[in-house]
Amino acid sequence: MAPSLPALDGVVVLDFSTVGPAARCARILADYGARVVKVGAPPRKAGVQIEPHWWAYSGHRGMQRVRLDLKADDGREALLRMAEGADVVLESFRPGVVDRLGIGYEAVRARNPRIVYCATSGYGQDGPASQWAGHDLNYLALGGYLACSGRREDGGPALPGATIADAAAGGMQAVIAILAALVRRGTTGEGAYLDVSVAEGVLSLMSLAIDEHLATGVEPGPGHGTLTGRYAFYDVYAARDGRWLSVAAIEPRFWQNLCKALGLAQWADHQTDDAVQDEIRADLRRVFAERDRDDWVAALAAADTCVAPVYEVSEVSGDAHLNAREAFGEARSPSEGSVRQVGAVLAGMARTTAPVPVRAPAETDTDVLLAAAGYAGAEIARLREAGVVA
Repeated sequence: MAPSLPALDGVVVLDFSTVGPAARCARILADYGARVVKVGAPPRKAGVQIEPHWWAYSGHRGMQRVRLDLKADDGREALLRMAEGADVVLESFRPGVVDRLGIGYEAVRARNPRIVYCATSGYGQDGPASQWAGHDLNYLALGGYLACSGRREDGGPALPGATIADAAAGGMQAVIAILAALVRRGTTGEGAYLDVSVAEGVLSLMSLAIDEHLATGVEPGPGHGTLTGRYAFYDVYAARDGRWLSVAAIEPRFWQNLCKALGLAQWADHQTDDAVQDEIRADLRRVFAERDRDDWVAALAAADTCVAPVYEVSEVSGDAHLNAREAFGEARSPSEGSVRQVGAVLAGMARTTAPVPVRAPAETDTDVLLAAAGYAGAEIARLREAGVVA
């Protein structure tokens, strides 16, 4: 039976991040019930970059927002007072910035010794590359991911179709570290400082290839092994209508089932025979080109063949299985209306079909949050007049 309360009910997270790994981390924590407070800068005369509405709906659903000038003494003090009642702090500044602002781990721990302070960065808080600027592609490059990807016509690695480093190597690794620290705190009462490096998270994702190289000296890359295109049984193929099918019949029984279903029984016992892989691919291409993609899916997907459609992004939200699993939800802003979006994963927990509340980009909960931190109405008004809060 699903729990009656979300797993992280009662956990308060202060999030200084905007986009990238820490923002992905905050999204997951909020989906599992944490009360996430997004801390942003107040607008200036020159203006601040406001997130597009689709990101406000997706990235900030179910969260609260406060705008503080962290470069001002009063803004910094407001943040530290809010941190006194928090369980987790998330930041994604370049290493050293939060200490210069006076809101680093030691400053927060002095107010709240139980705080779990998670610093996410591209390359970690120390080391020769710690001050490098970077984005998802850079971390995938440094961690060996791109070297094992398919090649473009010019021989260079193909660009990934998703922000894998930000989401999996950074955001999810940060969530794991935070949850482990919260469990430890429940036993010891002690907080923790977490140094989450996205580049090192990519190493974890690439451990199969890197560990193989360290153990054997071989150089994995495109076409080297089962998962990088060496064999015909792990590839994508075009159907008659120009759409594509993914085939991942790694285990012999799945490969044999596929060969039988396609009328290619002559290849059933040659699954890993390097000498005939070009011939097998040619036959697979020829047969798959005889029918439309969805016809093949209907015939093969449920027949233990490890075949699935290659969807365009516009097709994903219409998939019958994903909708049966309630994989999509709705976010609603009082001022901006509703939008459908990818929902929370919530493994092992009951989903809700009720729309998740979200603030429009210009809306905040500043007054409510400052009042909860002990500020009186006159103090809040003074901070607003001084431009410290918005």
